[in-house]
Amino acid sequence: MTDPVISVLGGTGPQGRGLARRFAASGLTVVLGSRSAERAEATAVELTAAVGGTITGADNAGAAAAAQIVILAVPFRNQSETLNNVRDALRPGQLLVDATVPLAAAVGGRATRTIGVWQGSAAQQAQEMVPEGVAVVSALHTIGARPLRDLDHALDEDVLLAGDRRADKARVAALLDRIDGLRCVDCGRLEMARLTEQLTALMISVNVRYKTHAGVKITGLPGELWPAAAAAG
Repeated sequence: MTDPVISVLGGTGPQGRGLARRFAASGLTVVLGSRSAERAEATAVELTAAVGGTITGADNAGAAAAAQIVILAVPFRNQSETLNNVRDALRPGQLLVDATVPLAAAVGGRATRTIGVWQGSAAQQAQEMVPEGVAVVSALHTIGARPLRDLDHALDEDVLLAGDRRADKARVAALLDRIDGLRCVDCGRLEMARLTEQLTALMISVNVRYKTHAGVKITGLPGELWPAAAAAG
């Protein structure tokens, strides 16, 4: 199978840039999405010069249409607007990886607090907004932007996945396995995103106090994403 094309909506922001750097360095083709196609194209040129690989830019709708897996890496205040703008570009069979966090900073509050989402989580809100046939997997909430952007920084942390279909989570895990130092952990159905999203605020508080860029690592797990006994159950 050929490698998937990856789109990063919010690709000109800190986390989007970091993900683009890591994916391009692993040999994947990356399309950066932004509200401004010109800004996305300029960022793509900048990142290509820095890390090589194949990185292009487009407006969010163009980026969403170009890829099999679309990563939504925008602030919570922009989530609904972005999904509304790309709705007609999304198609059945695509995966949307939602990295949105409902931080209180989106409404002028503290980044160490979160706000309530009627659907239960930002990821569940995203699932309601995308067209039928587009699956949402929640991920990447505890992976800091600065460590992602620094290719000399050795990552060693877990990515907490939540989604309603194991096959969708397996596709996301296969993608994130391309980034050295990341291990995916299945946290259950998409409703679990209401818990994993909250960990961003926790990690911000920890990192402020320790002046570092710590991540999450879960101990006591087997080497496989789904052990044979669990897969048979």
